[in-house]
Amino acid sequence: MWYVGKFDEANWNLFARLGLTPSYLRSSGRGMAAVQQNIAYRRELLAGDIVEIRSHLLEVRYKSIRFRHDMTNAETGEIAAICEITGVHMDRTQRKSAPFTDAVREIALRHLAEPAEA
Repeated sequence: MWYVGKFDEANWNLFARLGLTPSYLRSSGRGMAAVQQNIAYRRELLAGDIVEIRSHLLEVRYKSIRFRHDMTNAETGEIAAICEITGVHMDRTQRKSAPFTDAVREIALRHLAEPAEA
């Protein structure tokens, strides 16, 4: 749960950078839903370890985004876990996917990362 909680915090930071702030989501009746999430655990983190998470936007579509979080031990620089997520923009009233606004799409396209190497 600890790793997943940290990745969830990173989600909200990434969303805010794209203009998907909590206030926007509340006032517009929109939300984000993770429809796929894959975590690869690489190294154990211990209580007290300082953690850094770097987020990379991998793909922007009409109603969804795909992104990756790299969790590292800030002291050693070792990658502890990688989480890749597909998130869908939702209309909370109609309970179905909804297109991103043009403003959000424009910001997201500027944040696209280079393709990750396997």
